[in-house]
Amino acid sequence: MRPRLVLLVAGAVFAASVYTSAQRQGGIPVPDLTPAQRQAFDEGSRVFAKRYTVADGLGPVFNDDSCADCHRNGGGSNRTVQRFGRTDRGQFDALEYLGGSLIQSRGIGSVTTTDGTHVFLAERVPPEASVTALRRSTPLVGLGFIDAVPDDTWLAIADQERRADPSTAGSPQRAFNAATGAFVVGKFGWKAQVPTLRQFAGDAMLNEMGITSPGFRDEICPQGDCLALAFNPTPALNDDGRDQAAMTDFMTMLDVPARGPITTDVLSGERVFQDIGCETYHRATIQTGSSAIRALDRVDVHPYSDFLLHSMGALGDGITQGLADGFAMRTSPLWGLRAATRFLHDGSAATLEQAIRRHDGQARASRERFDALNADQLAWLLAFLRSL
Repeated sequence: MRPRLVLLVAGAVFAASVYTSAQRQGGIPVPDLTPAQRQAFDEGSRVFAKRYTVADGLGPVFNDDSCADCHRNGGGSNRTVQRFGRTDRGQFDALEYLGGSLIQSRGIGSVTTTDGTHVFLAERVPPEASVTALRRSTPLVGLGFIDAVPDDTWLAIADQERRADPSTAGSPQRAFNAATGAFVVGKFGWKAQVPTLRQFAGDAMLNEMGITSPGFRDEICPQGDCLALAFNPTPALNDDGRDQAAMTDFMTMLDVPARGPITTDVLSGERVFQDIGCETYHRATIQTGSSAIRALDRVDVHPYSDFLLHSMGALGDGITQGLADGFAMRTSPLWGLRAATRFLHDGSAATLEQAIRRHDGQARASRERFDALNADQLAWLLAFLRSL
């Protein structure tokens, strides 16, 4: 069993895992797995790193051929995908008939059948689009804990924020659960548009690799041209559900990287973080619900996020998904932040300072308080953030 280090800071309990140097590289499972669970994690890790081929069903348009290319060891990366759409009189159109809103940046090339030859090419932003946005690959670490949090908890957090200060309160996303047919709270993705890790896996398999599965049977129409699918070399269901389940297991049991050293400066920085209002959105502690995985079962975790939608003003990406309009973004969790080299949804910020100064909308007041920090306070805050 991995040892736990518990820190008492400003009246709150913080748990930090203690890892060996090899484990700090990421891609490690949560502790206390049963032998069967550990086997499932290892199989999921293998499938996560699998490189799909056209024979497996890759494409006919896609962004990459392996999950691991964008999410190294289950973490994030600076790889981006592009989205587009059109805004007309305040209404967003994803331009699905032109392949929107997600661009598939690669095609499998020339395919010849008895009906002739078709060349599957990379999609392009059509001239009809008036909005484009880049989105960086998000870290997947710790998301099993978030998947184990019941909807009532997210609704209660939103209610607490409304009662504390309506001007900064977040809103839960309303996402369609393909497995149950119900609308539930969304938690995953830059707009919290995906409700469960299982759906997150199936959605990514289809939209990023073109791999169909039981919950995602319909191939992507390249640039909106569904007639081109007559030339799809692998039209049958690509995955019978086993790969999707394996990827779900891997993400569910993927642990959070260890925090850096907790120094006096780090503790002072956390108090600055709280004082300028960042913890309003980047909530330090959330409790999970019941889980068959011991490490996820009714425990306090520290993602530094409320996973709710907040209006970010100029920092929004212009894309509407569900209840998230072009200004709204889900609060990004900060655990694992010290491994990041680029920041914000599009990777446009090279430093933490740049990222904070880009905050707008409901976060503007916190940004203004950040701008007013003296040199010591700024150094402490950055030390805290770099410890996460």
